Amino acid sequence: MPLYRLHYFPESGNSYKLALMLTLCGETFEPVWTDFGGGVTRTAEWRKAVNEMGEIPVLEVDGVKMTQTAPLLLKLAEQYGRFGAATEDEKFELLRWLFWDNHKLTGYMATYRFMRAFTERNDPQVLKHFRRRLDDFLGILDGHLQHSAFAIGAKPTVADISMMAYLHYPDDEHGFDFAASHPAIHAWLGRMAALPGWKPAYELLPGKRMTNYAK
Repeated sequence: MPLYRLHYFPESGNSYKLALMLTLCGETFEPVWTDFGGGVTRTAEWRKAVNEMGEIPVLEVDGVKMTQTAPLLLKLAEQYGRFGAATEDEKFELLRWLFWDNHKLTGYMATYRFMRAFTERNDPQVLKHFRRRLDDFLGILDGHLQHSAFAIGAKPTVADISMMAYLHYPDDEHGFDFAASHPAIHAWLGRMAALPGWKPAYELLPGKRMTNYAK
């Protein structure tokens, strides 16, 4: 069996995507907490030793460091035969929603939530701009989930794992009450949380937490 080490920090939804995928596939990993808030990923030493792209997460597989969450999710789906696509049409739909998430939903929510909750001072106009974009993206997702149990149909895939990661964090961090504003998303998050073995990020990813200034 592969030996996994996951370089992460608890607030990283992208780290959570890999931690959750491994857990749902019945695998364990050695957690390697990373001082993202302290700036370690911006140092030349860390980038030389861990990830030249300067990003978290990093997944070590039998000592080989691998990066970029989306291709890693796809690789794990193929390896374990879980949360992937069964047909060519499903594969296209999976990739369509996975890439949309990376470019739109995760891309904006990760930055908005970090600025809103984990920076002591932020620009209200920048937050307003990000919130307006997120309202649009969340509306798209909510509309889709009104007639689809999961991203591409009746079964969850890595597209769902990717899209739900940043949305499942506490409301005080991202500032949305999905039960009130996006009921289809709220119900879908509940379906994801009902998967056998599911755990939230702050249970799967231990370690020192960053200060939440939005509380």
